[in-house]
Amino acid sequence: MVTGLGTGVANDEVFHVETHGIDPIPDSDRHGSPKDLFWLWFGSNLTFTYVINGALAVAFGLSFWQATAVVVIGGLAFFVVSAAGLSGVRTGTATLVISRAAFGHTGNIPAGFLNWVVSIGYTIVNTVVGTLALESFFTALGWTAPGDTGRALALLITLTLTFAVAMWGHATVQLAERWLAYVLAAGFAVFLLFTLPAADLAAPAAAGAGASAWSWALVVALAGPFSYLPMPADYTRYLPRDTSLRALTWTGALGGFVSSVALGVGGVAAATSTDMTDAVAGAAGLLPGWFQPLFLILVLGGSVTNSIITLYSSGLNLQVLGIPWHRAKALLISAAVTAAGALGALFLADFTESLLGFLSLLIIVFAPWSGVFLTDMLLRRCTYDTEALCAGRSGAYGYRSGYHPAGMAALLTGLAFAALTCDSELWTGPLVEPLGGADLTPLGAVVAGLAYWALTRRTPHRPQPAPLPY
Repeated sequence: MVTGLGTGVANDEVFHVETHGIDPIPDSDRHGSPKDLFWLWFGSNLTFTYVINGALAVAFGLSFWQATAVVVIGGLAFFVVSAAGLSGVRTGTATLVISRAAFGHTGNIPAGFLNWVVSIGYTIVNTVVGTLALESFFTALGWTAPGDTGRALALLITLTLTFAVAMWGHATVQLAERWLAYVLAAGFAVFLLFTLPAADLAAPAAAGAGASAWSWALVVALAGPFSYLPMPADYTRYLPRDTSLRALTWTGALGGFVSSVALGVGGVAAATSTDMTDAVAGAAGLLPGWFQPLFLILVLGGSVTNSIITLYSSGLNLQVLGIPWHRAKALLISAAVTAAGALGALFLADFTESLLGFLSLLIIVFAPWSGVFLTDMLLRRCTYDTEALCAGRSGAYGYRSGYHPAGMAALLTGLAFAALTCDSELWTGPLVEPLGGADLTPLGAVVAGLAYWALTRRTPHRPQPAPLPY
């Protein structure tokens, strides 16, 4: 008998630990509809990080309308992210299992590890933002503690909220994202009511702001959507096999687009009217006193909703890397690394500088990986042999000793291009100056995708899918 709430599927019930990991979901456990994806991507992107991204576009020297255009371009990338979820519907498994088709069973491991590192990095960023907001909330209420005790307590609460939902699993994640979205959307709507009218629409671009300013802003705007590309199938693998690509794409994309663009424009507006060096304090200064404590809770809530999905996917990622543990147990590794990274960011480093450096380097990894994965998916028309994906080096995706030469070569080509054209606080590629200071890192996806197409254009890409092994 099915117990619990919500799904009617015993293996994926709300407030019960999900029993499935990266094993393909059988038809008997498929449930849900595309509208669930709207709330997943809408709720998880109601995060203050997008306000920071919008403010950074202005800090780089763009005008209000130029920065807004960059924010919209970043939001449109969610159509690609959402469409990539069709691979989960077709196979019933996680994105980083499906990417074995592009890189080989063994070759997928280093790319999977890099994706795990970067996804954990993004979780750390959001955890730190939420912690600082909760610490400020304590101060606003007059709750003081000696030394750094208040900050440590705020970090513990933020981590606990995130880990509890991610540990329960898929059904609980979807429910939490939906209900938190209701609350956060109402709260951030009030935030926008105060910040948008304060915008200086006529503020000109900074003197000398040219290709470099545009490229830096685009890198930051695209970093968020690109960071999701290793995980869309994680949240579509339970959907019925007959779910349509159109419904899947539009519902998920609209969720991510609406929330990210609305908050990004809010950040642009705030940056044209006040100092956003400390983004949380700067934005709070535009709000009436009665709303400021509630605003800090919104920042915390947005950080948690975003961290929940990245932390959940990291547990599946560790299983792909060969950790022989149940998904929920493997999640302990990600939680521990997140806690350690957040401690370092909060107590040992300047957070704003670390955030900018991290976001600037993030796309070096995600852009080329995404280019190869998406090109492979298009060439195969999203048709995979699910049994072979899980068969190891002996299966159809074992290629040469577990490596797909074309996939690995294309990935390295894209990584090299991205590294050569990256301009960040931590690394400046040798081609940046000859290119007039422009950061062309996002084009690493195009370079890697074209390289993969050139290397595999004569190779059949449509193996007949085997039935799910259940």
